[in-house]
Amino acid sequence: MPYMSKFDLTGRLALVTGAGQGIGEACATALAEAGARVLVTDLDLERAKAAAEKLTAQGLQAEPRRLDVTSTAQLNALAEELPALDIVVCNAGIAVNTPAEDMSDEEWDRVIGINLTGVFKTCRAFGRKMLGAGRGSIVNIGSMSADIVNTPQPQVHYNAAKAGVHHLTRSLAVEWALRGVRVNAVAPTYIETPLLGDPGERKEMFDRWIDLTPMKRLGKPEEIASVVLFLASDASSLMTGSIVTADAGYTAI
Repeated sequence: MPYMSKFDLTGRLALVTGAGQGIGEACATALAEAGARVLVTDLDLERAKAAAEKLTAQGLQAEPRRLDVTSTAQLNALAEELPALDIVVCNAGIAVNTPAEDMSDEEWDRVIGINLTGVFKTCRAFGRKMLGAGRGSIVNIGSMSADIVNTPQPQVHYNAAKAGVHHLTRSLAVEWALRGVRVNAVAPTYIETPLLGDPGERKEMFDRWIDLTPMKRLGKPEEIASVVLFLASDASSLMTGSIVTADAGYTAI
């Protein structure tokens, strides 16, 4: 098979969570440009519609859907409505900075619920039909925060959730390895998205992050989407249970 054809997703059905902006929107764009029909899902339906409209305006296949990854009922209903997906990208997530000693149970539960449990619920809901079809690629968005403790921001819940995403990825990959479903993850550095907030208002943090990064810059959403495209495609057919770090050298120090 010619190498470039391994990246061709023509005829495949993909779903991206949290695809209304940032990394999720870039992932939806990358998959659509490769030929996939993409379900652009987001908790904010208007945001999903806007992202999908950008793709359809380019002649690409995209459809917006509202989806709450913490809702088992919503996930199962959408999974039942759809045929077996070829690709699922679990990207939905939030970041909150609170010192551990001041963190409420509600905040801990919310971050873990979206960033970790939401990934599991998404994999479970859409994975069932993938397993039935004997094929599929799931790509989870983890973080370098699974392997290092970020400074200076306090975010024990975020770090713990992302560490869980990495091991969830490995665990599902081993369980499903003989059933045709691959599960991998990407571990990004700080990426220029709305999730990071305003650099002007968080100058101390941004300066610290850049100082600790060998390439001396933040990442861009499309740089993560390129890795996701590789993992979603047949180009990565030998890979499952892998965590691909894309961090500008941050964790190499």
